[in-house]
Amino acid sequence: MPKFAANLTMMFTEVPFLDRFEAAAKAGFKYVEYLWPYDYPADVLKAKLDQYSLQQVLFNTSAGNIDEGEWGVSAIPNREADSQRDIDLALEYALALNCPNVHIMAAVVPEGADKTQYKQTFVNNLRYAAEKFKPHGIKILLEALSPQVKPNYLLKSQFDTLEIVNLVDRDNVFIQLDYFHAQNVDGNLSRLTDQLKDKVAHIQIASVPDRHEPDEGEINYQYLFDKLDQIGYQGFVGCEYKPRIETVAGLDWFKPYQQE
Repeated sequence: MPKFAANLTMMFTEVPFLDRFEAAAKAGFKYVEYLWPYDYPADVLKAKLDQYSLQQVLFNTSAGNIDEGEWGVSAIPNREADSQRDIDLALEYALALNCPNVHIMAAVVPEGADKTQYKQTFVNNLRYAAEKFKPHGIKILLEALSPQVKPNYLLKSQFDTLEIVNLVDRDNVFIQLDYFHAQNVDGNLSRLTDQLKDKVAHIQIASVPDRHEPDEGEINYQYLFDKLDQIGYQGFVGCEYKPRIETVAGLDWFKPYQQE
């Protein structure tokens, strides 16, 4: 049975962020993820995890200057110092929170820029991250983002991500397979899952096209959840969706998977 993680950035937004840990636990989740931890001291977040018997399973490196259009800096040429600073900070938090996975954000590639330079910069910074994280057994994840959500992001297709994973060539670097983005770009999710299964260490879900609960839209998630069991997937499944109305009211889909 998949191990579902509540995404506290997108779910339980009816309450302030630090109250979402309690809300997720009361709803039956044992695992949580969110975009970024850096607005809070690590010991404050760890106390919340411990208080509600939750495991942190994923967060991202910093997005950079979002107001200036950045969405990660680790692929931006001549920003290696910024990338390494973000990677080092993420490692500090991962160790403090006992988090097994960190998503290294790439970057938006400006129109007309040399994409080859961005890819090589990203590969170099990922190798730095892989060396830093490896002694601690923490996996590095890369995620493709569909153009509808993040235009001009370096990684659009799952095969863009696979290419970078192969170029980095480190045994602790994996794909973060978000079925919402994958359906919007690649489709054929069942065969995609089979094709990438040895390279995937984290999965995220949301309906398509509206990015709501996984009980609507064009993806048959029950089929995919069964497939994950069939292929022996051992990672987590992050619920990175926008609830239709109120989070708890939309959790009927989750009831069969609640763990005692």
